[in-house]
Amino acid sequence: MRSLLFVPGDSEKKLAKSWDSGADALILDLEDSVAAAAKPRARETVAEFVRGARGRADRPKLYVRVNPLDSEFCMADLDVAAGAGPDGIFLPKSRNGADVQRLGARLAVLEAENGLVDGATRVIAIATESAGALFGLSSYAGCSPRLVGLTWGAEDLSADLGAEAAREPDGRYTSPYRLARDLTLLGAVAAAVTPIDTVFVNFRDDRGLEAEGTAARRDGFTAKMAIHPAQVPIINAVFTPSANETARARAIVEAFAAEPGAGVLSLDGEMLDLPHLKRARRVLERAGRKP
Repeated sequence: MRSLLFVPGDSEKKLAKSWDSGADALILDLEDSVAAAAKPRARETVAEFVRGARGRADRPKLYVRVNPLDSEFCMADLDVAAGAGPDGIFLPKSRNGADVQRLGARLAVLEAENGLVDGATRVIAIATESAGALFGLSSYAGCSPRLVGLTWGAEDLSADLGAEAAREPDGRYTSPYRLARDLTLLGAVAAAVTPIDTVFVNFRDDRGLEAEGTAARRDGFTAKMAIHPAQVPIINAVFTPSANETARARAIVEAFAAEPGAGVLSLDGEMLDLPHLKRARRVLERAGRKP
């Protein structure tokens, strides 16, 4: 996945339009974008959308963002929407790996009750929406085979901290949120799951989105969330290796394959070692090619 687009779960119009966004995954939202009174209908709308989409070829992945585990809404979200068989659940306000385990236990029951394959429903967790959650990022490693991604967010964290702002006047995140971002990246890599960068809320600032996505990719994130369909092509372009990058990565992999006993070798005047090989393989994976 490169791009994950949030879609309000109570809007049939926006759900229908999301097919043409080009996003690799759709996050069908039952949490922040849906008012409390609209949640029951939104659950049914999302479940119907998921059931209608499951047989479509070349469709995006479908994740349902439920309400937080301890909220009054979460179990109903899971019973209705998860029972329809989405690809996964997007878990907000996750505190640690134990929350993913709790969610996984409920998903196992729902899969059995609805005739779904055991373990088929994956989980992506938002792991930084409270101050305490930052101290739990190391707990995701090995917590559940369902976990496939970790991401972070600044808005709920800033509310928890009582911060006046999350960004500097020039648009850069302030220190607490850079820390949250970096810890999420480290926690995801340690857990061997996809590190997903947070949303860029100014959907009219294409240059800002491209710059933030490029910095995220540089540091090791391999995907980014979007709040508007117009952001998806930019995110896809940023997180897709160029033809030159792919060719260079292929040349590195082939050079090491030609000298399987080499720990260090030279290619086009550059000394390469095993970390270069590892990075090259990751580039090819992102390009959709097998190393």
